[in-house]
Amino acid sequence: MLTTLAVENYRSLRRVVMPLLALNVVTGANGTGKSSLYRALRLLADASRNGAVAALAREGGLQSTLWAGPEHVRKDRPVQGTVRTGPVALRMGFASDDYGYAVDFGLPIAVSGVRAEPSAFNLDPEIKREALWAGPFLRPATLLMERAGHGARIRGDDGKWQDGGHPLQPFDSMLSEFADPHRAPELLALRERIRAWRFYDHLRTDVDAPARQAQIGTRTPVLDPEGATLAAALQTIREIGSKGSLDEAVELAFPGSRIEVVNTAGRFEIAFHQHGLLRPLSGAELSDGTLRYLLWVAALLTPRPPELLVLNEPETSLHPDLLPALANLVVTAAKETQVIVVSHSRPFISALAALAPELQTIELIKEQGATSITGQGPLDEPPWKWPSR
Repeated sequence: MLTTLAVENYRSLRRVVMPLLALNVVTGANGTGKSSLYRALRLLADASRNGAVAALAREGGLQSTLWAGPEHVRKDRPVQGTVRTGPVALRMGFASDDYGYAVDFGLPIAVSGVRAEPSAFNLDPEIKREALWAGPFLRPATLLMERAGHGARIRGDDGKWQDGGHPLQPFDSMLSEFADPHRAPELLALRERIRAWRFYDHLRTDVDAPARQAQIGTRTPVLDPEGATLAAALQTIREIGSKGSLDEAVELAFPGSRIEVVNTAGRFEIAFHQHGLLRPLSGAELSDGTLRYLLWVAALLTPRPPELLVLNEPETSLHPDLLPALANLVVTAAKETQVIVVSHSRPFISALAALAPELQTIELIKEQGATSITGQGPLDEPPWKWPSR
């Protein structure tokens, strides 16, 4: 389980060091940085697949995603331009009870004003530093592997440092290049755990949504990010997951209703039986709210729970009467996996709190353009140290 998430210089996240529990809700007014925090987690996951640089490029490049305010923020004086004294750095990392990881992105040398070989990719961000350590805190004694520029070194079983063996390209992460089960088993274990993180923020319910159509069905323990495999995922829950939880989730939201998955020559389709109707409704006939709720049922009752599940505004398009049922789904999922929910819905958060007294609510605010956590002073932050360049 993650215990700390740290982000520095990403959009409005000038410096955020956030404690995490098993069930967390990140909330706040519009524009306070909730979406940025969600994107930061996705970028960390992208790093495990060597896709963080490309993901930053899709957001407009490092210059567009960097903190746009002054290098040093003083609350006792107005914001004003300053001359940058330190290197440009966008940093992200996390810690858990057993491992921690951090990555530091910067500008290419050519953009910094030093002569370099000409390239059409000189605006791409580069990975300047990476570090993997044992335990929740980065210390010299706990460091297991580190990368500086093109080089990497690995701590051997005897405690001595060994050269990584080959140089890294500035766009390659050591998570993908050095995940060797013999030389770096800890790095391999961490990479696979990060790759198993699951994100849901774009479950489609529009008129052309694949979930509304019959789809070829195969065993589907994990709902895809857009929800196209809804029917197969629900049938998989019924056969190898918790059939009782599935029926309970539908009954709690729609009393007297039940879900059937119709198999026609290998093509699966939803049939929604509702009290008072003479025939079931197909996926194409369901309202956006009903379909979205069923998508959350499939996502949250997965027979293959991940280590981390991150949900972005799951209450969208749902009627207020469905929020307690959705909260029950989230709390049920949190019994087997760590959950982070990004939401601005007070009724939904209240429903979660009523079901889970252990819920941690993290409220973001923005002061002088920088995101911070309500009630968190410098001494309240979890211990955190970035690897130095």
